[in-house]
Amino acid sequence: MCNLILLLLLAAPFPVMANDAQPAAANPALEARVQKISGELRCLVCQNQTIADSNAELAVDLKNQTREMLQRGMNEQQVINFMVERYGDFVLYRPPVKSTTWLLWFGPFLAFIGGLAALYLKLRRRRDSPEQALSPEEHKAASKLLNDEP
Repeated sequence: MCNLILLLLLAAPFPVMANDAQPAAANPALEARVQKISGELRCLVCQNQTIADSNAELAVDLKNQTREMLQRGMNEQQVINFMVERYGDFVLYRPPVKSTTWLLWFGPFLAFIGGLAALYLKLRRRRDSPEQALSPEEHKAASKLLNDEP
């Protein structure tokens, strides 16, 4: 009995958090189209997930809005164009390559090449610079340290 009370007291501070299940689709073809489009749109809250993968409120709203637009007769491209018009190219999980997204697409490669060039120049300068000889005092101190002399 004491163990049961202790177990209940320990479990009490941990309420169970559960989300409501998505309702079963009345139209599986529509839901497949919604999932396809949702896989192409970025969650504006999470930013590293598609709205299909995200449970953020905005992502759920965008999925519902996508569903409504498809029910009204819009095709997939019209829905995507609407989202891009409203939120910009950032809403696309794979934004197009154009002048405004060049830095997004090619920036990491340019940074990598710049880093390699900086490393090459640093190593070349180090190789070409003359070795600095130790002064007699530094040489004596180094010898003491290497020979463990007091």
